[in-house]
Amino acid sequence: MNTQTTTDQISLVHAEWAADPADQYFGGPFVDIDEWRDAPVRHRYVHGGFADTETLFSLYFPVAEAYAGRFFQHVTPVPQSENLAPLVTGQHNKIAFAVGSGGYFVETNGGGPNAANPFAGLDPSIGAYRANAAAARFSRVVASTIYGEHRAFGYLYGGSGGAYRTIGASENTDGIWDGFVPYVPGSPMSIPNVFSVRMHAQRILRDRFEEIVDAYDAGGDPASLDLSPEEAAALEEVTRMGFPPRSWFGWKTMGMHAFSVLYPGVMAADPTFAEDFWSVEGYLGADPDASVHRDRVQLDTAIAALVAGSGGAGEDLVVGGVDESYLHTASAGPVATALRLADVPSGWMLGAQLIVRTGAAAGVVLQLSGVEGATVSIEPGQEALVTAIAPGDEVTLDNSGFLAAQTYHRHQVPGGEYAVWDQFREADGTPRYPQRPMLLGPMFTQGAAGTVPTGQITGKMIVVSCLLDREAFPWQADWYRASVEEHLGDSADERFRLWFIDNALHGDDDPQESPDRTVTYLGALEAALRQLAAWVEDGIEPSPTTAYSVEDGQIVVPDSAHDRGGVQPVVRVTVDGAAATTVGIGQAVTVRVDAEAPGNGVIIEAMADFAGTGSLGESLDIAPAGRIVLEHAQAFDTPGTYFVTAQVTAQVDGDVAVELARVQNLARARVIVTA
Repeated sequence: MNTQTTTDQISLVHAEWAADPADQYFGGPFVDIDEWRDAPVRHRYVHGGFADTETLFSLYFPVAEAYAGRFFQHVTPVPQSENLAPLVTGQHNKIAFAVGSGGYFVETNGGGPNAANPFAGLDPSIGAYRANAAAARFSRVVASTIYGEHRAFGYLYGGSGGAYRTIGASENTDGIWDGFVPYVPGSPMSIPNVFSVRMHAQRILRDRFEEIVDAYDAGGDPASLDLSPEEAAALEEVTRMGFPPRSWFGWKTMGMHAFSVLYPGVMAADPTFAEDFWSVEGYLGADPDASVHRDRVQLDTAIAALVAGSGGAGEDLVVGGVDESYLHTASAGPVATALRLADVPSGWMLGAQLIVRTGAAAGVVLQLSGVEGATVSIEPGQEALVTAIAPGDEVTLDNSGFLAAQTYHRHQVPGGEYAVWDQFREADGTPRYPQRPMLLGPMFTQGAAGTVPTGQITGKMIVVSCLLDREAFPWQADWYRASVEEHLGDSADERFRLWFIDNALHGDDDPQESPDRTVTYLGALEAALRQLAAWVEDGIEPSPTTAYSVEDGQIVVPDSAHDRGGVQPVVRVTVDGAAATTVGIGQAVTVRVDAEAPGNGVIIEAMADFAGTGSLGESLDIAPAGRIVLEHAQAFDTPGTYFVTAQVTAQVDGDVAVELARVQNLARARVIVTA
């Protein structure tokens, strides 16, 4: 990165700044770096913090000619580094977006490492929104110093845990930010319930996922599934709780996600749950006929060897994304540390623990990230515990607690506003299963957001949610919309929008996994921020809320772009006029691609995989238009099942020259080729 110290203006490093009386926790601000940088775009980089705190910030200011009087501020799911934005490569760099949108960019370390530690004694509101608010307030002082006296408009955004923190900022501050974009948000009942129900389904359905994926793919038939009563019940339970069934294509790699970090907290908050699960009537473990007994592992063995790894926790995961930030709650140390056991375990190993019974580490309980043969991998953040372990130490490999946690959602039935829990209520509304002493979800949510979300927003807000989201089930965005409408009433549409993005997962990265099945939602996020600024500053109405209904835990959207609204184009792919067709070797099928952008949007790019290779490598020759229709003849030389795919990109505001805020979608169709 090419940098140079500021010489054409007074350095901010030596300036004296007064403490802001708005929040006396934060001491006087200081600046320790002030320099020009050329990457990813030309900008003035200002780094600093607040005296007597661990809060640090980075500010990225454009040249005066590119500045239009606003700033954008990103919030990570947990407090992380204030130096993440320069590390993001590709077209979705946050600094480049802010500068290209007439603003400067703000990021913080969220109050420092102790802001994420519940045992550090800090007020959780510091990490939730106060550290970010202090940086936002001071950034306006610096902006006025650089550009002349003015009040910059401010827009805060964050995803997953960062959505909680964005919502907490909206509901607990006034006048610091003017608008907010929480994306892939959860609800106060997300934790641990979206993970526990998913783990339960992953265990029971582990041998049937290939059939399930095929049934929910293009041209498939879910009614054709021939599942056992237990399997059918597990699939129904997780689907009614909100897991998108089309998203099971990732079953081989989805693992535990953040539940590996959350699970110990759940057990600490409810220390008698595991014992009750295996012994008290009404819990699955107390049913002697339940398959959970078949999958229970309690293996007494010994340590044969320590297998050392290298690198820091999250070494390659440092950009603040919603699919990896939870790893940064772990302390630094070797990621790949593992132990080799004297015996090879068998059974359901996901989420197992290793309990040390003898030696210097006796009493230590290690969370495992995986078991392969006799080697067990240790979850990051436990390196100090591993150093006390030696070969010969006796240990027990036990998955009892994690198996118990997989049905925790049944014993956390909230109020009637959470309709997905109706499956666990009797006809009179009372819970069907024994209930735990407290609801853990609101407690975890308050730790992230500072308070439990109520819908009492300040400023204007656009929420972006994804229809294939496995970690923040899409109905939760509707829950928050209902909460906002409860407080704003008929005026809600004057300050709130909700956009659903189809075929997008939880992660805010590009490209997504399985590019022939999924698209990134980052273009929609950029569109939200740009339309939000125009809404706040100029009164220009943003794209309407996506039209949708909630049907038994699932979000259902209309088939056409005109009826669906929002910002995402809609594309339909057919083969010989249908979602699926059967042909012989060498027999051509007619692939039709019909795509339309909503509102004044324009389809500007189309790519295809007509041969069903799984790679979108073929760029289609199109003229930008609100709607495109293409036909292509395709033949196949080998018997098998092929999925032809088309992906389109739209510029939602209709300006084909604008490279930001481009929104994607795709569709598939099935071709069965017989000999």
